Amino acid sequence: MSSTTTLNTRTLSIPAANGGTLTATEFLPSTTPDADAPTLILSHGWTLTRASWEPVVREVQSHRAVRVITYDQRGHGRSTWGSLTSQSIKGLADDLTTVIAATAPTGPLVLGGHSMGGMTILAYAGSHSSDFRDRVRGVALVSTTASIDGRTEARGEALAMAVAARVPLLRTGMFVPSRVLRDLNFGENPDKGSVRDMTRLIGQTSLATLGRYFASIRDHDETEALAEFADIPTHVLVGTKDRLTPVRWARSLHDGIPGSQLTVLPGKGHMLMHEATEVVGDAIIELVDQR
Repeated sequence: MSSTTTLNTRTLSIPAANGGTLTATEFLPSTTPDADAPTLILSHGWTLTRASWEPVVREVQSHRAVRVITYDQRGHGRSTWGSLTSQSIKGLADDLTTVIAATAPTGPLVLGGHSMGGMTILAYAGSHSSDFRDRVRGVALVSTTASIDGRTEARGEALAMAVAARVPLLRTGMFVPSRVLRDLNFGENPDKGSVRDMTRLIGQTSLATLGRYFASIRDHDETEALAEFADIPTHVLVGTKDRLTPVRWARSLHDGIPGSQLTVLPGKGHMLMHEATEVVGDAIIELVDQR
């Protein structure tokens, strides 16, 4: 597949709990969707923004007339913290519920989540199980995990993150070199433009946002929520060179969701929306086509 679709968008500002505001983009298809077509809602990862999903949105809309919503997670991009100084993954699930209520209050849904965005969907399935089972037609879990069990924490990492959480005016890129961000997020021979764009995006994220989510991700455990995915088509995707959410965690997701599909991409890293756009797009299209 290849895509040259011109995107028809509008920006939405959604009031959220604790005085926060969630900024979303609505992508309208060029033709009217079928009456029973789902709305596709995409959640991004830690230190990214809704822009990270745009290549996949182009890919999907070049082949299917589907309405798409992307949004900035709290504290990322143009979404604000409100009165909060931290946010749990379950809190992100509540924010997802707010986005759904504001942008797609009725009708079927397909959900896609990358990294922390996938964790958000897992938490949504666990804490909003009735809505999840009633409305969700399919789920794409990209470079994510139900738990980071077994991860070895680097010496001094927790302290550094605690300090970072207290410096909202500084940016991640001031302290983490682009080369390090590239090595963490990309696999073999990535597109130079994608590397430039995504490392810049991560670098612009505040250190406070980096630090405030560290404990939430460390403590994330939604293995019990996997039972809610029974009978919901689910596609798990991961790259063999993913240093942040390795293949073993994707296999655990796949094993915990009966009937799920697992795609392991040789040589690809954490940023599959950019490294394997067509594969991720095809996976989502297949879910959109579920009836």
